[in-house]
Amino acid sequence: MKKLIISCLLIVSASFTQAQETAEVKKVTYPTGFSEQLNVVYAKVGDWEGKMDLYLPPADKGPTPIVINIHGGGFNKGNKESQTGFNSFFKNGYAVANIAYRLVQVAPAPAAVEDTRCALIYLIKNAKALNIDPNRIVIMGGSAGGHLALMGGLLGNDTKFDGNCPGVKDVKVAAIIDKYGITHVGNWPSSSAKKWLGDKANDQAFVQSVSPLYQVKKNSPPVFIVHGDADPVVPYQQSVDLKKRLDELGVKNKFITVEGGEHGKFPAEKNSEVNKAIIDFLKELGIHK
Repeated sequence: MKKLIISCLLIVSASFTQAQETAEVKKVTYPTGFSEQLNVVYAKVGDWEGKMDLYLPPADKGPTPIVINIHGGGFNKGNKESQTGFNSFFKNGYAVANIAYRLVQVAPAPAAVEDTRCALIYLIKNAKALNIDPNRIVIMGGSAGGHLALMGGLLGNDTKFDGNCPGVKDVKVAAIIDKYGITHVGNWPSSSAKKWLGDKANDQAFVQSVSPLYQVKKNSPPVFIVHGDADPVVPYQQSVDLKKRLDELGVKNKFITVEGGEHGKFPAEKNSEVNKAIIDFLKELGIHK
């Protein structure tokens, strides 16, 4: 009887887990003529494989710009399959690379940063085969994904986290889109920060090395920032501090504050306004016509 009860519990647990995973998987829809390449392996670290989903415009239009999208989740949850909102990019001829990275359960900091860099480097190395323009790469993310987008782009040719994917001399992005990202991990009042930093949580030099605020340079790529001023997860001040640093060094940027906005929870009309502002920002930079 006891074995029967345990078996039933295991079945229910497995069914619940499967239902959760299924609920998190969303289908990306793209225009006619686009193609998809799912679960492309961009890096291998031990037994772990870094995978990305690629959505590519028709090849007959010449090399296209591309957006690298990075999911959030506090470095401890989330997956690429939860991401779908790429229509405004597709309409403007962008390819999209939607990436997965190592969560803290697999490896602590700086693993997620290393993976982000490897994904960027993979796309640069394979730009010709994928028909993408390596001079028009945009990197984007929200929350922890915003942090990784900032790190991936702001590091530029600093290769300290590129040990798993060497071989590219010129690593650059054309723009960074930061949605309520963490800019100083040491000042992020969350247990997720300590878990991600692990035994290096009190190593200030290391904390700064994985904090975007300390990677900004005069030649950093343009940055688009959006943050709600009522965010209960990532303090609004994190983006204020980044904006200040970008301005001090003369880096082109645009900062949109969503009044009353919480953590990625903006009114529908505000989301539309932000999406339009992102596309306008990229157009102004000459990334698309």
